[in-house]
Amino acid sequence: MEKAAGSSSVGGSCPQKNAEILSSQYGINLFLAGLLLTFAWAVHAVGISKSHLLSYLITLMLIQLLWMLWYLCRSCTQRRLIRDKDTHAGARWLKCGITLFAVITLILDSFKIGYYIDFSNCLSPTEGIFPVTHAVHTILQVYFLWCHAKDIIQSFKTLERFGVIHSVFTNLLLWTNGVLTESKHQLNEHKERLITLGFGNITIVLDDHAPQCNCTTTTLCSIFSQGIYYLYPFNIEYHILASTMLYVLWKNIGRKVEHHQQHKTPFKFHGITVGMIFGLIVLTSTIAIVVVYLIQIGRSKIKSELALTMFYLHAIFVLALMCTAGIVALLIYRLEDRSLDNSKNPARKLDAELLVGTAAGSWLLSWGSILAIICAQAHPKYTWYNLPYSILVIIEKYIQNLFIIESIHREQEKVNDDIKTLRIVTISRGSTLSLTPSYKEIYNGRAARDSGEVPCLFKGSICGRENGGGGSKEETSQENSSVMHSASDFSFYSRNSVTNNKRRVLKNIAAFLFLCNLSLWIPPAFGCRPEYDNGLEEIVFGFEPWIIVVNLAMPFSIFYRMHSAASLFEVNCKT
Repeated sequence: MEKAAGSSSVGGSCPQKNAEILSSQYGINLFLAGLLLTFAWAVHAVGISKSHLLSYLITLMLIQLLWMLWYLCRSCTQRRLIRDKDTHAGARWLKCGITLFAVITLILDSFKIGYYIDFSNCLSPTEGIFPVTHAVHTILQVYFLWCHAKDIIQSFKTLERFGVIHSVFTNLLLWTNGVLTESKHQLNEHKERLITLGFGNITIVLDDHAPQCNCTTTTLCSIFSQGIYYLYPFNIEYHILASTMLYVLWKNIGRKVEHHQQHKTPFKFHGITVGMIFGLIVLTSTIAIVVVYLIQIGRSKIKSELALTMFYLHAIFVLALMCTAGIVALLIYRLEDRSLDNSKNPARKLDAELLVGTAAGSWLLSWGSILAIICAQAHPKYTWYNLPYSILVIIEKYIQNLFIIESIHREQEKVNDDIKTLRIVTISRGSTLSLTPSYKEIYNGRAARDSGEVPCLFKGSICGRENGGGGSKEETSQENSSVMHSASDFSFYSRNSVTNNKRRVLKNIAAFLFLCNLSLWIPPAFGCRPEYDNGLEEIVFGFEPWIIVVNLAMPFSIFYRMHSAASLFEVNCKT
């Protein structure tokens, strides 16, 4: 009988495994076709225009919209059924984050619609249809993720696998399209800046995709065209967050989960004042540095060199602080004796893989800069600051990744440390009656009444008497017992106080690193990219090879900072 049951189980799981493999291959081919089409448009391939790329993306979004509508309708008809949920997936703060990015993405779509209206005489109709479709897609997808990100699908599993993986790679292609469009804009600005730094030997050819006609209202066109590129970073983060949430949903299809109580971990500002203050100082100074950098870079050679020097010195200081904070947190973990949670968790596994995978982007850029500094024949003064900066980027990500991954795998404490009232004692007619057992007795799983003992308070100054007037031996015995209880409680409270202090330090470190990662996300997301502007790497590696490396690695580096901030927010809630 057991063999029969086992073979039945294996036979049932085999088709689902095949469906998982087939759906993943479908998604990869979908993505590669779109990636090749995007690349062909970027290099101005013969016969490939932007309208072809947008038509492909519109088709993918429409298919996803049909699938999401079908899923939502089916869910409404089965809303009375009890469904399994993955409590680790789709956290509320993650949903709030993606909603914020989605709102800014809708503003971006409205700018694109306005831009199309102003240039409608010479733009393809697909450039007007795309932002409208994308806006509808964004609204429905955010609603879908709010309602169903935690679902563990157990019916129509094969069909759902294809629908979810289609959604994952559709968002990845939209992310790729946004990254490429924003990178081309940054590249044009970068080529112009290199002239001011004295790199005249680099051929400057602007890659212009601007419409070949005049705008109907010049002022509006300028607002739309400039505003679009400032909003792209939020659109890029929106699509990558959506794809990760959908990927977790795909991994959860057909999964069997253990039903256990999930402890809620709300975010609290209490106890993290120090970390927040230092983090806000870093955030404010970073915004100021970015503003000055964008104003000064490209104005003249001296101003550009001063802007680069200012950026490097500020980044070196911030990265050194982050390394120190991470090392302190890891030392605290080494002093604690807590086990790790190794249970199956697709969301946590994906978080760890994304941290290491996306960190490789900035590691690639850092090693390229280090190699360029070593091999270059001439070294302008400001380029020497790039060496400690690049080394610290590598070290900081090593330390931070270790801290975050260990934090999200540590088991959460089940005992509430905020309990301050340990006993409730009522004094009546010279006797005490314990209404609640001591904290230590609760912690050990037994009450005072189970052992027949009456707890004492303040080293026996007030002792419980069972019969109003006990003998001196009983009083002495109870006093000795109370002293033992008090000494034991004092030892427990001391340990508990040390634990609370460690937790407070860890929460402050997590809050500080959270704000620091948001701060370091801002410069590359909004055009402050010294990897483009210092010019040394272009001389050593060649202009086009280095630009290709930067354009491939920079999106991962930008995403790493936002994903790290999200993970550190979760660490702060969990600690």
